[in-house]
Amino acid sequence: MNKQETYDYLKTHNIKFEITEHEAVFNMDELGRVDVPYPGRDAKNLFVRDDKKQNYYMITVKGAKRVDLKQFKKDHGTRHLSFASADDLQNILKLIPGAVTPLGLLNTDDKSIAFFLDEDFEKDGGVIGVHPCDNTATVWLQTKDLVKLIKDHGNPVTLISL
Repeated sequence: MNKQETYDYLKTHNIKFEITEHEAVFNMDELGRVDVPYPGRDAKNLFVRDDKKQNYYMITVKGAKRVDLKQFKKDHGTRHLSFASADDLQNILKLIPGAVTPLGLLNTDDKSIAFFLDEDFEKDGGVIGVHPCDNTATVWLQTKDLVKLIKDHGNPVTLISL
């Protein structure tokens, strides 16, 4: 899905959302320079794979948090993890680097990609900001709605504490 198709998908599924259009951002530092309506509710999204390229994972945490992949491996019983390549990102999720988003899971028929979500997004009103499959906007929606979309698509969802 492109940006407009993502908006249409959310509308079709009766998901309430807000949009912040902005210049293309490729990392959290660049997003930090954008005036957003929900400071601290923006998501950092990591698309990672195991060392055999057999299992892929989407890890979404609050933007200011860091993810220790070695600790994640220990906590979740995975093999050694590293970032998926730009080719993997494009071929699997139809996304480019800088536009990684859990909404990209909706672009694939691969239901085995596990989604790990920072449980802190459920607190303080439950708003989460993610890219709409394009890094020139941020979509703000309820965390519970995002979780429902991903679960309904068939991907496993796990809330994590970091």
